[in-house]
Parts: sequence; structure tokens; C-alpha cells
Amino acid sequence: MNPSRRHFLATSSMSLAPVALAWLLGEDGLLAEPLKPGLEPEKFDLLPKRPHAAPRATAMISLFMQGGPSQIDLLDPKPVLNQLDGQKFPGDIKYDNAAQASSKVLGSPWKFQKHGECGTDVSELLPHLAGVVDDLVVIRSMHTGVNNHGQSIHALNTGRIQRGRPVLGSWLTYALGAESQNLPAYVAMTDPQGLPVEGVLNWSNGWLPSLFQGTVVRPREPRILNLEPTPELRGDVQREYLSYLQELNRRHLDQRPGETDLAARIANYELAARMQTAAREALDIGQETQATHKLYGLDNPATQEYGARCLIARRLVERGVRFVQVFTRNQFWDHHGSIRTSLPAACQKTDQPAAALVADLKQRGLLDTTIVHWGGEMGRLPVIQNDAGPASVGRDHNTYGFSMWLAGGGFRRGGTYGATDEFGHRAVRDIVNHYDYHATLLHLFGLDPERLIYHRNGRQETLLDGQPGTVVKGILQSG
Repeated sequence: MNPSRRHFLATSSMSLAPVALAWLLGEDGLLAEPLKPGLEPEKFDLLPKRPHAAPRATAMISLFMQGGPSQIDLLDPKPVLNQLDGQKFPGDIKYDNAAQASSKVLGSPWKFQKHGECGTDVSELLPHLAGVVDDLVVIRSMHTGVNNHGQSIHALNTGRIQRGRPVLGSWLTYALGAESQNLPAYVAMTDPQGLPVEGVLNWSNGWLPSLFQGTVVRPREPRILNLEPTPELRGDVQREYLSYLQELNRRHLDQRPGETDLAARIANYELAARMQTAAREALDIGQETQATHKLYGLDNPATQEYGARCLIARRLVERGVRFVQVFTRNQFWDHHGSIRTSLPAACQKTDQPAAALVADLKQRGLLDTTIVHWGGEMGRLPVIQNDAGPASVGRDHNTYGFSMWLAGGGFRRGGTYGATDEFGHRAVRDIVNHYDYHATLLHLFGLDPERLIYHRNGRQETLLDGQPGTVVKGILQSG
């Protein structure tokens, strides 16, 4: 792109340019075209695409609890910890922060009770989740094995602990496109108190064409900046401007065949124009009934903000968005200290909206084809960290055995899968690694991990990247 044209686009006062620029490339690099077999350069778009096999899921909402929720206080009760509370841990422990480590066992301060026909044990901190427990499966044996937040986030989001790879949402939209051409295929919804660890890498397209990166919807109004043109530029003035801009873009691309980032930039400018109507409607939760607002907790200051984002997530998948990820703020669940107050606060914010999302999708007939995921990049250890009195104690990182839950889209309804040892430290039965999780998700979307390929610099890139991912059939519905 020549300087004058870049200046023309970037400094435009029209609403289209800033919106598209916010989605697209962080920088230029438009000549870095991946090597492709064949004579014709490959073209990329977000039109719906046929999967390799009949899918059970067509969309996914990931509720990402960044920081690491404590599985032994929420979804994986360990009575022996309460029996040994305050005593020396009787086995080996894998500390992350040795400086603040303690060998004293920390029993859970909260009670568990069996719920639903499935009889799954759920902590008293999650009363709303307990009400929908028959619609979800709890995996108690998750494992990434790398105790740092960033690396474990990358493992669960991209398949590897290294930075720079495409995230799951990018792979799904690359493979399947979107059902709507008036909304982004992949949306990331951030917390008003800040980005999660690793920031924008959480929704990065990596080396996939930039068409497949996540589009950020802000946590406050206006949720998408500059979506409305100024009054003097509405109507025919904007239409003529956009027509002229499209002509310039197409002429520019015709002279540079195979430049996928340039093609993505143009496609997203065009999407931005269509979004001026569709996005405003999709993000307008005022259209929902008061009963729906109450279901998501919009009448409660503690749940209002997160509930609004969960409700918007439902409205987006209802309108054809393929993948939505709803984030909590940086280290929101990273309870190294004061866990007796910080963990209840985290649960209060998210429990009702997350349960409402499952119930709402179900009552609308969307849960059968929409996967809902809840979980973080790690869990917590069974021993005390920061041993400075009951009000100060917390738990350190644990990626060797932690919990998450999944609902809809072909996942089994009710019950648990896998197990950690008697202390909740290490997964010991039916271990689910991050690459098994990804293989299972791809399977439900009708995608073969070995056939979902992107050719880059002579290499066939895949989400699993040579790892032995196995479809976890024990968490899937039969038939």
C-alpha cells in the first residue's frame, strides 16, 4: 500500500476505516504470503464451509476464567484435605512459587452437595451452576503440565505453549467461516477492568490470514467504536465513498494477487460497512425481556456487567457468529492469597450469568448445536500459600490436575469425567490433555485434525501440531 493511500484510509473521518483498522492487521507485512500448492493463489473468506463430516456443533461460547479457578473448592471435592487441614502434606507437591510455599494442607472452607439427577458434587459457591448441572459434564482431569499462566493459556488456546500460533477461534473460522456475513465470525469480549494475561494474543490469528483474528467487542458502550457515521456523512455520501474505496481496494488487490492480508483488509472493510446495522441490533440487549435480564442477573450490580456480556454472546451465536470468547480480567481467579474472600467474589460475578447462558440456550433450542465452555488455564494446589493467617492464605498454581465444564454441541449431559488423586493435585484417571480437548472440539465441529491444514512456508500447519490428540469419547453423547 502506497503512503498516500494508507493516509487516505487511516485518516478518514468516516466510521468504516477506524472500525476495520481496529479489527485487522496490527502492522502491515502484506507481502508475507504463505507458500501454497497449485498454480492459483488461495483465496480466503468467511462464507460458510462444509466440514469434513456431519457436525454436532456449529458454534461455541468459551467463558474463559483467566487465572485458574480452584477445582478443589468448586468442582472436585477432596474430604481428606479437611481431615488433614493444617497438617503437613503427606506426599510430593509441585510448587510454582517456592518463596511463598507451605507444606500445610488447606482444606476447603466451603461445603459440597450433590445436585441434579446426575448427582454431581458442586460447591456452595456455585448455586446457580448447581441448577443446570444435568446439562453439562465436568472434566476433573484436565492437564497442561506447565505452571505459568502464559504458557498454559497458549496451550489451551493455540495447542502449544509458545506464542505466535493461531488460537482456536481462528482455526474454527478458517475451517468453517460464519453463518452471517453481516457480523464477525469470531468475537472476543473483554472485561472492563482489563485484558487477561497475554492480552491480544488471546484472540490472535497467528500466521493464519488476518481475516480470522478475533474482533474485540468492548465491555462498555460504545461496544464497537465509530460504528455510527457522523450526521453529515450518512446516506448517499457514505455509500458513494464506500463504493469508491472498494474500487480502489479491488484495483490495488488485482495488481497484487495472493496477498492474503491485503485481501483480508478489504474483506473486513466491507464487513464493517454491513455491520453498521447488524452489529447495533445484535448488541442491543434492550430488546430482551425483563425476565431474560433477570435470568442473567442484570438487575444485580454484582452480576450485571458479566451477565450483559453473556447475554450478548447468546445474541451473537443466535445470529450466526461462529465463536465467542468471554474473558475475565487479568488474574481474576489467581488466588495466591485471601482466597476466603476473593474466590467467593469471583463466583458471585460469574456463576449466575454462566448458568443463565446454558439455560437460555437450552430453552431456545440452541444448546444442541452450541458448545459452552467454562474454565481457566489451571487450577490450584491443595496446600497453603502465603501462610500469614486464615484471612491471608491462598493456593498456588496447579496445571497437573484441574477442572472445567462443557455443555451442549454433542457433549454428554450430566456427570463427571476423569479424576485427580485424593488430594486434588494430579490427574490420575482418564487424563485430558489440552490436545485431547482440541481434538474433541474439532470432532464435534465435524473437522478432522489431520485434514485441517494451513500451508505455510512449505510446512503443513495444524492445530494439534503433531501431538497425539485423542477424541475423549467418554464426555460425548452416545449416538
